[in-house]
Amino acid sequence: MSYEVREELPTPERFVELREAADMAPRSREGVERGLPNSVYGVTVVDTDTDEVVGMARVVGDGATVFHVCDMAVHPDHQRRGLGSRMMDAIMGYVDEHAPENAYVNLMADVDGFYEQWGFEETRPVSKGMFYRA
Repeated sequence: MSYEVREELPTPERFVELREAADMAPRSREGVERGLPNSVYGVTVVDTDTDEVVGMARVVGDGATVFHVCDMAVHPDHQRRGLGSRMMDAIMGYVDEHAPENAYVNLMADVDGFYEQWGFEETRPVSKGMFYRA
């Protein structure tokens, strides 16, 4: 199999499917349709043999002071092939080029030891991550 990282967002349908396949919390179709166009930056990984989107990641925020890396997902059939790393390389390339000095770049990590290779550090005990689900 061969893969290509593309600077584009998935369709709302594929976004929902990839989150479900990766066992991530579901998002409503309405929310996805409204939210995806507000992304600051996004990438997909496409299986070039089938032209199927098998991975995605995006950045949300204000594009200047806050960049939040989110929705990183690779379909289980395509995991363990470095696709998450390729997407993070693209994401961090974008951040390095567009984030002004002292911009805040954050994420919620579900995988220990993965994001540290791009310089991310745990915030505790200085601060703690929190969330509220509507």
